[in-house]
Amino acid sequence: MIVLNLTHLMNNSRWLVSYPKAEAKNLSLELGLPLEIAQILVNRGICNPESAYKFLFGTIDDLYDPFLMKDMRQAVTRIRKAISKKEKIIIFGDYDVDGILSVVMLSKALETLGADVNYFIPERLKEGYGLKEKYIDFILEREASLVISVDCGIKATGFVQTAREKGIDVIITDHHRPGEKLPDALAILNPILPESGYPDKNLAGVGVIFKLIQALFENERYASSLPHYLKLVSIGTIADIAGLKGENRIFVKFGLKELENVSNIGLKSLMDVCGLGKKKISVGDVGYRIGPRINAAGRMGMADLAVKLFFARSHPQSLEIAHHIDVLNSQRQRIEERIYNQALERIKKRSLATRYKFLILGCEEWHRGVIGIVSSKIKDIFYRPVIIFSYEDGKAYGSGRSISEFPLIDCLDKCKDFFLSYGGHLMAVGCVLTQEKMISLKKMINSLADAMLSDEDLKRKIYVDAKINFSHLNFAFLEKFLLLFPFGAGNARPVFLTEKVEVMSEPEKIRNKHTKFLVKQQGRTFEALGWDKPDLAQRINKGDRADLVYSLQVSEFRGEEKLCLYINDVKVRKE
Repeated sequence: MIVLNLTHLMNNSRWLVSYPKAEAKNLSLELGLPLEIAQILVNRGICNPESAYKFLFGTIDDLYDPFLMKDMRQAVTRIRKAISKKEKIIIFGDYDVDGILSVVMLSKALETLGADVNYFIPERLKEGYGLKEKYIDFILEREASLVISVDCGIKATGFVQTAREKGIDVIITDHHRPGEKLPDALAILNPILPESGYPDKNLAGVGVIFKLIQALFENERYASSLPHYLKLVSIGTIADIAGLKGENRIFVKFGLKELENVSNIGLKSLMDVCGLGKKKISVGDVGYRIGPRINAAGRMGMADLAVKLFFARSHPQSLEIAHHIDVLNSQRQRIEERIYNQALERIKKRSLATRYKFLILGCEEWHRGVIGIVSSKIKDIFYRPVIIFSYEDGKAYGSGRSISEFPLIDCLDKCKDFFLSYGGHLMAVGCVLTQEKMISLKKMINSLADAMLSDEDLKRKIYVDAKINFSHLNFAFLEKFLLLFPFGAGNARPVFLTEKVEVMSEPEKIRNKHTKFLVKQQGRTFEALGWDKPDLAQRINKGDRADLVYSLQVSEFRGEEKLCLYINDVKVRKE
C-alpha cells in the first residue's frame, strides 16, 4: 500500500468566522434561542421566525401538496387507469442507492394498489446509465404498455419517441438537469425544471417518488401507511447527498425515527449486518454503513440483488442476501483502496496538484463502479475538482466530484460536444466519451478551470458558524442545539470557534489514526478528539494555549448526554 504524507495539504486552511447579524439577534429574541443557534440558522439562509420555526419544528403535515408539481395529475390518472385495466407496468430505475430504493418504493406502492408491476435496472458495467432505445424490445416482450422511470430519463428523448411509436406510454420521474430538449413523455415529474411549479427544487429521486406515492394514496385507505415509506426516503436522500432543508429535512428527520422500528425483513437483516440492529440510527449510520452496502451491489454490477433484499419473504433468505451484499461491499472497499493509492501516487510523482487546478486521471485497470468514490476522496484532499476515468473498449467512462466554487455540470455543458453522454449535478457528474478525445477534453477542461478558479478558490476553507465560550455549552444550550438535527448536506454540523483554550493533557494517539486530549476554558473541561488527525499529537503540547475550531458531538454516557469536541483545526497561540 502506498502511504503519502498529505498532512500539509489538509492543514492549509483559512478560518472564515461568522459574526452575529441583525436577523440572528431577532430570531434569538422571537424564538427564545441562544444567539449562537440563531446565528447558525441565519448562516443556513433561514432568516425569519416563520421559516426558522418550520425548520426546527416542522412535521409531515408541513409537506407540500404533491399536485403542485406539474404533470402530477396526468401521471396519477394514467397509473390508476393502468391499474384498473390490468395493464402491465414496468418501473425503470438507476443502479445507485437513490435509484434502487426508488424502484423498491414505487413497486411496493403500486402492488399495494393492485398493479401488475415489474422493474428493470440496467447492469452498470455492461449496459450503463439511463433509458436507451435498445430496451424497447424488452418492454414489448413483457407486453407492458406503461413505463415509469425513476431517478433517470430526463434526457431520454429517443427512447420516449420510439416508445410512443410503439404504443407505450412513458412517465418520467427524475431530479437531474435536462438536456436541450425535454422528452415528449406523457408526464414528467422533475422539481428542478423551471416550469415544474414545485416549491422545493432539491428533492432526490426517492423524494420525487414519495410525492408520486403521496398523490396516488390521496383519498385512499392506504394514506396512513405513507410514513413507513420515509425509512427508504431518508436512506436515499442521505446517500444521494441531497440538501437537508425543506422537505428533505422532514423526510430524513422522521425517516430516521421510523428506522427505529423496522418491519421489512430485508432492511432489518441489512441493519443487523451493519451492526445497527438495536441502535438509534443517525445520518452517519446511513451515510457510512447502510448506504454504501446498497450502493456496493450496484457498483459491482448486481443492483438487482439489493432490490431482491427488500422483497425477501423469509429471514434466512434476507440474511443470506444481506451477507452477500456485505461481501460485495468489502470487495468494493479493497478495489477502491487500490485505485485511490495508485491515483495518489500518480498525482505526487507528476506534481499534478501543483500544475493543474482540475485533476483528471484515468487507467484501463480502474473499476468503473468505484471511481466516483475515489474522485470524492481525491477532491477532499486536494480541494479542487476531479474526474477519474476508466478506459474500456476504446471508451472513457468518467465520474467526477467538485468543490462549491466550481459547478461541475456547468463545465461539462461547455464541453458537451466531446461526450457520447453525460449528466449529473453541480457537484457530481458522470460522462462517457471515446478515448481518442481525452487529450482534447483535458485541454478544454483545464482552460476552463484556469479561467474560473483563482488560487484563493483552491485554498481549503473552514466556515465557522459562531464564536463561543465553554461556559455557554450548558444543558440549556444543548437542548436547543439538538433541535438542529439531523445534520448533513445543506445543514452541515455547526462549526464553533473557542479562543484561548488551555491544553490540559498530553495529546494521545489512538490506533495511530486519531488524537485525543483534554481542553479547558472558563472553568469547564471537555474531551477533544482529532478524528483522522494523528498530526495533532505533534502540533500541540500539554500547557499550550490554543484557538480551537470544532464541531459538537453528543453521546450518551451512563444515561446522561455527554459533549465531546471533534476538532477541525487548532492554532497554538504564541503569547
